Amino acid sequence: MGRGLPGGLLAGRVLLVNGGSQGMGAAVARAGVREGAVVAVTGRRTEPGEALVAELVSAGGRAMFVRADLADAEQARAAVADVVDTHGRIDCLVNSAGLTSRGTLLDTTPELFDQHIAINLKGPFFAMQAAVADMVARRAPGTIVNIITSSAHGGQPFLAPYVAAKAGLVGLTRNAAHAHRWDRIRINGLNIGWTATEGEDATQRAFHGAGDDWREQAAARLPMGRLGRPDEIADFVVFLLSDRSGVVTGSVIDWDQNVLGGLD
Repeated sequence: MGRGLPGGLLAGRVLLVNGGSQGMGAAVARAGVREGAVVAVTGRRTEPGEALVAELVSAGGRAMFVRADLADAEQARAAVADVVDTHGRIDCLVNSAGLTSRGTLLDTTPELFDQHIAINLKGPFFAMQAAVADMVARRAPGTIVNIITSSAHGGQPFLAPYVAAKAGLVGLTRNAAHAHRWDRIRINGLNIGWTATEGEDATQRAFHGAGDDWREQAAARLPMGRLGRPDEIADFVVFLLSDRSGVVTGSVIDWDQNVLGGLD
């Protein structure tokens, strides 16, 4: 990974990655350290979070782990407060935590629906609330990227509560970006497509009976012949967090190899 760059895209910035202990979030944390950021990651499980921080520090970065269950609004806000207490501020926030358990319109229970809303929408809402409050109080600019999903456009029937929550996050991203554009706080989102992460592997095995070759089978059905990679998405997240993305705010960008709305 290499040491953080003094002149990197995020040099000197304080970055919090929610859901950053594995998968997409961990890739963002690695890219952030590579580009010079001081990185904090949250997660519900201590062991993988501390292991990632040890990896980042051994590579020459500055990093910390905050144990937090983002389904709890108070813990989501407290995680931001911990970063501010430690580093004096927060400059960048990435909401990457997500729940992808399956449910259709007909079989989703109120409990499952509430879980999706809590993790995929409520947690990001209150993390953004706390981060933006810090930025506004300091009269300082900042950047936020929400990791969403291409399924927010509609998705498969078995993703009903997931789609409901993530579509809400699309609207929240645009609403917050509009509300705080005069504070010079830029807020954008990425609707990512099928991506090869640890979480996706567990989901495929748990809900779809997938075997060890599921990635190869999936790749054969995709236009580019492979799934998306967390590291390449993380590079684009860093770009959106950095000054190199200019004045862009309120954009929810489809990061996918299927063109939604296109018909053969």
